[in-house]
Amino acid sequence: MPARKRSILRNMRRALIAAALLHAGAATAAGETLDVMLDHATILKMPERVATLVVGNPLIIDVSLQPGGVMVLTGKGFGMTNLLALDRNGKVLMDKSIQVIGPREDVLVVFRGAQQESFSCAPNCERRITLGDAQTHFDAALSQTTSRTSSAQSGTAAQAQGAPQGQPR
Repeated sequence: MPARKRSILRNMRRALIAAALLHAGAATAAGETLDVMLDHATILKMPERVATLVVGNPLIIDVSLQPGGVMVLTGKGFGMTNLLALDRNGKVLMDKSIQVIGPREDVLVVFRGAQQESFSCAPNCERRITLGDAQTHFDAALSQTTSRTSSAQSGTAAQAQGAPQGQPR
């Protein structure tokens, strides 16, 4: 094989390898997924000039754009969705995959047949409200949480009206 032909083949191999590496790197960067914990907020820095945010499935995440290009993502439901950031002309500045996952630490899940009950164990185990829990467990925990929140809010309202703390007006 002549030297010129070998040189051309060598250069073609190098070009193919470089193209494959570039393609793999772009696929990895585009395929990155941001994991957000259910019921937790995560901060994400947005690209400059963001005018519009589009959430693929708003049942999975909620977003709020803050001053300075900071966005707060809150996990609302299990699953995978995407987030698009657009400029004023509709150009896509960011397309990010978001996966909402469940807590991994200090959570105990009890199965009674097909019924699931979740407990937060840090250090004592208490009922917690988790998607997928049996309806009776979920309702009992939600009722207690709602009652506690109402009591706290009524105490705050009494303070705002001038009543001494702990004494109804």
